[in-house]
Formats: sequence, C-alpha cells, structure tokens
Amino acid sequence: MNTMSMKPALILVFTISFFALAVALWLIKWVMAKDTGTADMRRISDAIKSGAEAFLSRQNRTIVALAGVLAIIIFVLYAFVRHHNEHDPASPMVLALCTTISFAMGAACSVIAGYIGMWVSIRTNIRAASAARNSLNDALQIALRGGAVSGLFVTAMSLLGIGGLFAALKLMGFDYSRIPFMIVGYGFGASFVALFAQLGGGIYTKAADVGADLVGKVEAGIPEDDPRNPAVIADLVGDNVGDCAGRGADLFESTAAENIGAMILGVGLIPFFGWQGVLFPLVARAFGILASIFGIMIVKTDEKGDPMQALNRGYYLTSLLAALGFAFAAWWLLSSDKLPHAWIYFTACGLIGILTAQAFVYITQYYTEYKYRPVLTIAEASKTGPATNIIAGVAVGLECTAIPVLVISTAILASYYLGLKALGTGAMGGLFGTAVATMGMLGTAAYILAMDTFGPITDNAGGIVEMSRQSEQIRKKTDRLDAVGNTTKALTKGYAIGSAALAAFLLFSAYLDEIFNYTGKRIAVDLAKPEVFIGAMLGAMLVFLFSALAIRAVGKAAYDVINEVRRQFKEKPGIMKGTEDPDYGQCVDIVTLGALKAMVMPGILAVAGPIVVGLVFRQFITAADTTIAAEAVAGMLMVGTITGIMMALFFNNSGGAWDNAKKYIETGAHGGKRSEPHKAAVVGDTVGDPFKDTAGPSLHVLIKLLATITLVLAPLFL
Repeated sequence: MNTMSMKPALILVFTISFFALAVALWLIKWVMAKDTGTADMRRISDAIKSGAEAFLSRQNRTIVALAGVLAIIIFVLYAFVRHHNEHDPASPMVLALCTTISFAMGAACSVIAGYIGMWVSIRTNIRAASAARNSLNDALQIALRGGAVSGLFVTAMSLLGIGGLFAALKLMGFDYSRIPFMIVGYGFGASFVALFAQLGGGIYTKAADVGADLVGKVEAGIPEDDPRNPAVIADLVGDNVGDCAGRGADLFESTAAENIGAMILGVGLIPFFGWQGVLFPLVARAFGILASIFGIMIVKTDEKGDPMQALNRGYYLTSLLAALGFAFAAWWLLSSDKLPHAWIYFTACGLIGILTAQAFVYITQYYTEYKYRPVLTIAEASKTGPATNIIAGVAVGLECTAIPVLVISTAILASYYLGLKALGTGAMGGLFGTAVATMGMLGTAAYILAMDTFGPITDNAGGIVEMSRQSEQIRKKTDRLDAVGNTTKALTKGYAIGSAALAAFLLFSAYLDEIFNYTGKRIAVDLAKPEVFIGAMLGAMLVFLFSALAIRAVGKAAYDVINEVRRQFKEKPGIMKGTEDPDYGQCVDIVTLGALKAMVMPGILAVAGPIVVGLVFRQFITAADTTIAAEAVAGMLMVGTITGIMMALFFNNSGGAWDNAKKYIETGAHGGKRSEPHKAAVVGDTVGDPFKDTAGPSLHVLIKLLATITLVLAPLFL
C-alpha cells in the first residue's frame, strides 16, 4: 500500500474529531445562553464553582509536577540506561524523544479534557436548576448536553492526539508498522493523569460526603443538601471533581490505551490488510463519536415522562449507529483479495463488544437499583441494625462478581474465535478479534460519559434548588432528574470496569506482542518459575495495598471534616436556628488539602510497582532465559489485572447497593427517614461511599495503568 492510500482514512479521523470538537463548542454556547436563575441560586452555584476550580487547579499543578519528573525519568531510561536492540523501531535517542513527547502529550490532553468537562458542568448545574422551574424537558436537555461536552472532548482529543502523532511520524519518514511502538507513551501519559485525577477527586468527594452525612443526617437530623450543613458545599464540589474530571480522565485513558494497543496488534495484520489494520481502530472509533452526537441530540421527554427512558432511547440509537459505522469501517479496511469476508467476522466482534456494554448496564442496574433483590435484601437487613446491613452489603458485593466474569469470558472467547475464523491461520486474528470487541464496547464512550456527567450536574441542580429554598414542585422535578443521575453514575461505573476488563486482555496481548517485536521471541507466563510467581503475587498485593491506601485516605479526611462540622455546630448555635451562616470554605479547604496529600502515595505505588519488579528481575537474566524480567512483569500484569477487576466489581456494586438501600428506605419503606433502619442504612452507605466512588473507580485506572506502563517500559526489562 502506498502512502497516499492512507490519506482518506486519516482525513476522515481528523474531520470527525474536529467536527466533534465543533459540536462541543456549540453545546457550550447553547448551554451558556440559558437562564441562571435567582440571586440566591447564583450565590450557591458560585460557591460550588469556586471550590471546584480551586481544587482542580491545585490538583493539576501537582499532577503536572509529578508528570514532569516522570517524563525526565522516561527520557533518561530510554536514552542512556537501556541497551540498543536490533529490533528497536528507531535509534535510542529518537525512541527516547518519541516516547517522552507522546507521554507529555497524553498527559496534557487528559488534563485539558478533564478540565473542560468540569468547567462546563459547574456552569451547567445552575442552568439546569433554573430550567426545572419551567420544564422538566429543558432541565433534562441542558444537563445532558452540558455533560456531552466532556464526552465529546475526551473522545475527540484521544483520536486527535494519537492520529496526530501517527501522521507526524509518517510524514517524517518512519515506517507505519513501527509507529505504534513509538507512541505508546501517549496511553501511559493519559493513564498517569487519570489515576491521580480519579484518586484525588474520589478522595475529595467521599470525604466531604461522609462528613456531611454522618453529622448532618445522623447526628443533627437535617436533610441532605440542607444549607445549615457546613460541609454541604464541599459535598457538591466533590460531585464535580470526582465524577466529571475524574471519570473524564478515566475514559480518556481507556480510549487512548485501547487505540494504541489495538494498533500494535494491527501491525500483525499487515501481511493481510497492509496499513488498514493499523488505522482501523481510529476509523472505527471516529464513527462511534458521530453515533454519540446523534444519540445526544435526540434525547427529550415531557413533564410526565420518565427521564431514564429518554436517556435509554438515546443510548440505543447510539449503539445502533455505532454498529452500522463499525460494519462500514470493517468493510472498508478489513477486507482484501486474500480475505474478502474477514470484515464480516470482525464486524461480529464489534457487535459482541456493543452487546457486552449493554449487558454490563443491565447487570449494574440489577445489583444497584432498589426494585431488585440485592438492594431489597440490604434494606431488609437494616431492620436489625448497622451490622446486618453491612453483612448483607458485603455479601452482595462478593456475589456480583460472578455474572460479569461470565459475560467478559464469553465476550473474549467469542471474539477470539471469530477473529481466528476471519484470518483462518495463527493466533493473531483471535487477539485482534478481542481488540475489535473492546473497540465496540468503547464505541459509545462519548454518550456514556455524557450520561455520567449528567449525574453530578443534576445532583448539583437539586442541591442548588434545596439550598435556595425553591418550591416543593421544583424540587420534585430535580429529585426525579437526580434519581436518574444516580442510576447513570452507577451504570457508567459498570461500563467503565467492563471496558477496562476487555481492554486489559487487549493490552496484555499487546505487551506480549511488543516483547516479540523487540526480541523475536514469543514469551509465555510460566507460574512454575519462581520469578514469575513472585511477580504475580506482587500484582495481587499491589491491588489490595492500593485500595487500602485509597479508603484510609477517605477515612482520615472525613474525620477532619466531621470534627469541623461538629465544631461549627457547637460554637455557632445560630446555624441550626438559621440565624448564622456556616463557614463552607473551611470544609472545602480541609478536604482539598487532605485529598491532594493522600493521592500521592497510592499513585507512586502504582507507577513504581511494575518498574521495580522489572528492574529487579532484570538482574536474573541469563543466556538461557533472556526474557525472565519481562515474563515476571507479565505475571504481575496478568494477576494484578484479574485481582483488580474482581475488587473493582466488589467495590462498585456493593457501594451502589448500600447507597440505594438507604434511598429505598427514604421512600418510606421500613419506617422511612429518621427511623432506626434508616440510621443503619446511612451507616452502610457511609461504608460504601469510598468503595464506589474512590477505590472502585481508581482500580479501573490502576488496571490500565499497569498495562500502559509495561507497554512503555517493556524495552527496559530486556
């Protein structure tokens, strides 16, 4: 294939990406033109806005400083420490520069995408709250379209970054088969930022939430979002920095890492399809962005309609259009004279990914909504106190790992064997088939992220309505949207872990493929070797230790918030009477400092783990076993990934189930609010908060960070 033949595919990717950014900018303009409500509403919104921007600014400065240090380390290791290999895609200095620059670009794009998404969400909340005074549909559309800005920026910038690096290196004369190995740093940079963004935002949001709930609801007996609670603004800020900025960075790195991993596997298809197998991931994902735009724009409801049904209609349309786009991309790029029907099998792999995404949505609904057995069981257990509530919640969390594992296993096996049939020879087609299934699952990522950001926007809108003392009729509308937002946040966590699981297999395969390209040897992960077994154990341990540090950080920061809220209630008795204003800023400052300090250690642990294992076992290399260090790291990656998936499922679904058991009781069941079962359910929800919003989402990122860091540093382990 000549160079000119690549141009239509690259032009298509860039055109759709820029179109998505243009739509995002139009949505910003559309949302910003909406009414901003009363002076009281604006005062509360401004407090949320200033708190969120202050935290994210300080967090990003910390992340940029850490990323700068790591970029220097990567450059030094590539340029001066590792030995040149005849299989290297470029000279040591060129490889060092490409890896470092792509790392910096991935980190920068992730920071920008996360910041823009949150910038819009903290300005959309008041507009959604104001719109609820007139129309449920207006509030729904404003909240979703405000959230869509994040989804479109994340997915478009991921494609532009990778596509831009690919095009630039191709113009510089590098062979397209080597370029994917030269830009693996992009995924690592995105993963690095995502880990700290999700971890810092998760610690912030849950420390504030726990502090506000325990003192406000349980001790003082005041409602959620009551303006008398000194921690309420910090709680509302936390929704944005955790669910908007954090999840945006999470899905940005999912798409970036998956695209690069699939391109690496696509190199193995060059004998069959030429450059098309390498660029297919970018083209397929571009059509997914177009599908998401159509899905977002058709969402609407009426005053008596169900907002969740409206969002589901948009999601189904997005899935259908993404499937059609996928089929066209496969027909265009994954067929040749040798294999004229291969595209049909790969299209089926993409459909498996789309169906897997939908399956995870339904599984998450079953385990976290209070119309189903798991949550009702926890609510029932609350009648006999907090201990039985927690026992029931832990049991649900452990149970909920079974069905997702069966779904993931089925998706991997089915896509693998369809990929084998597509090529008819060797394992490469099977591995690429699983990569295509992952692309299918992430094809609707822009719409999913719009639904995720919809959650904190509607949560904030409800808080603004409550704190500005709007009428009960308006509060009922925002409550309906808030309830839907809670569901969409839970669903996107299920989607994120499902896509992480599929992407983890893809990235593990890409790691083994990269080792082959650097050494000419296919390695196996032999747990009978002590070095590999130790690496595997360290991978499992890393997940548990990381989770412990994340949850402990929430507990410590929440402890400080609780003491501050108690102090204000004690020293300012007028707060409860409504004659004195609480000091919201003090709680915001406490949580900000606590989150930023606490996120550093688990983040460093996650980055350093694979590096230390690889470099230590590199000393065990012998003439008879030149890849033992790479194999030990593969063991760490494999077992760490499996353990991380199980733990993330446990944390996400048990936390969501505890939360909705509390909400179910608040509807009037088992005595309703302020009853003993309700107090027990609040305790269970408090235990589940750091599970579902700190440790669980952070493990999504950890799984992919382990994969991307091994992809970047694989040459150092040889």
